[in-house]
Amino acid sequence: MAAPLRGAARRLNLAAATWGRDKMIDERTSERPGWFLPAALAAVAWEILGCAMYLMQVRVDPAALPVDQRAIWDATPAWVTGAYAIAVWVGLAGAVLLAMRRKLAEPLLLVSLIAVVVQFSGLLLVPELRGLMSSDLLLLPFVILVVCFVIWSLARRARMRGWLR
Repeated sequence: MAAPLRGAARRLNLAAATWGRDKMIDERTSERPGWFLPAALAAVAWEILGCAMYLMQVRVDPAALPVDQRAIWDATPAWVTGAYAIAVWVGLAGAVLLAMRRKLAEPLLLVSLIAVVVQFSGLLLVPELRGLMSSDLLLLPFVILVVCFVIWSLARRARMRGWLR
């Protein structure tokens, strides 16, 4: 009596293991969901907004700024501005490739995310900037970091699920 029960248990274990594996394979190769394209286009819009903000920042005349903003402008090192440029322009390229469903989107969006981290690390690493920034002004960099992480996570998920070519 024990032998038939063991055989049945083995078949159940094999069926359970196979079901999980088949489900995982189906999820990876499934077609992209309907929300994917709107999410990717929202990422493109976000990155366009970032590029516009970058262009406004680098084209502004520092003499026209209020005194407090001028002090922040003067204290910002070139490497922070360079990281900002990399973050927005590489991010825009990655978001466009994500909307086009290209695998190259994921590494580009990761580079953009790392550039955002480098850019905002200046707020902590540069003593002049740290002294000029109030805690209220630190909310926006945090939100930007979270949104960039979500966009990169979307690209990673899309690649892992087989939605990108």
